[in-house]
Amino acid sequence: MKVLVLHSHPVEESFGAALHRQTIESLKRAGHEVDDCNLYAEDFDPVLSRHDRVIYHDYPDNTEAVKSYVERLQRTEALVIVTPVWNFGFPAILKGYFDRVWLPGVSFELVDGKVRSKLQHIRKLGAVLTYGADPFRAFVAGNPPKKIVKRVLRAQIKPFAPVVFLAHYDMNRSTEASRGRFLLKVDQQMQRF
Repeated sequence: MKVLVLHSHPVEESFGAALHRQTIESLKRAGHEVDDCNLYAEDFDPVLSRHDRVIYHDYPDNTEAVKSYVERLQRTEALVIVTPVWNFGFPAILKGYFDRVWLPGVSFELVDGKVRSKLQHIRKLGAVLTYGADPFRAFVAGNPPKKIVKRVLRAQIKPFAPVVFLAHYDMNRSTEASRGRFLLKVDQQMQRF
């Protein structure tokens, strides 16, 4: 299976970078073909310019500035997101990826005024996230990243697509042992992905 891994950890020596490496290694060991889309390393521009917004609905003109990313998305059969959670949301570079690449004509089309997914070829979805907050605080805040993955993105591909959601909460008080356990969990889940 072709798996697109969206990675948005900016620091190469971080635990997030270790999660990224583990995710890639585990998916490859499971026999998947991995397209590693490291947004920071690729210097992805997350800004939806005024011009981009003016032509937002004009497919295929709306894809010209991000054509290579659109092609990668259209070729994938599964998507895995590896990212930190900042202020109960995705980092701007990842949010910008969704705003600039998941465009009308690419991720959806309007048919008789109703939205129809154009990402039905994506059969699986995964997320490997790190939170500074503990699980209770994330719950009280409504845990928007979890809802985006398990509801919004899933609905944009296939409403009943299998989702693997892995989160290491309370990174502010994490230990070597907690990080090691989470890396092992990521390894096991991605090998079964």
